[in-house]
Amino acid sequence: MRHDSRLSRMLHVLIHMDSLDTPATSETIAGMLNTNPVVVRRTMAGLREQGYVQSGKGHGGGWALARPLAEITLLDIHHALGDPPVFALGTTDEHADCLVERAVNAALGDALREAEQMLLQRFGSVTLADLAKTVKAQPRKRKA
Repeated sequence: MRHDSRLSRMLHVLIHMDSLDTPATSETIAGMLNTNPVVVRRTMAGLREQGYVQSGKGHGGGWALARPLAEITLLDIHHALGDPPVFALGTTDEHADCLVERAVNAALGDALREAEQMLLQRFGSVTLADLAKTVKAQPRKRKA
């Protein structure tokens, strides 16, 4: 199963955007993420609808933060991306009449719901400014 990396990719972009003096074009962001500008526009549109970024058209246009990083949490961005599943694990209902499958699903389902709740709670306590501070505190590696 493929991992959904949109959250980490958008966090990456938003923190970079905070250090830019001008809006970032979809092409620039696509270059950061090694993807297509259409994918960037589609993804950023969800963030714009929630008020985290704004966009401008024409010369000098592009994407810019609409709020300070300190006012945006990981959970906010997770929600803006449509609340994708946080785990690749899941249960099956191929044999819904099987008592063993029911017991397994109940145990796994409870554990996964509890873990997801804890993870999302943690997402809500971490701002993008917290991440940016961590990045700025790390020494830069020199390019040879």
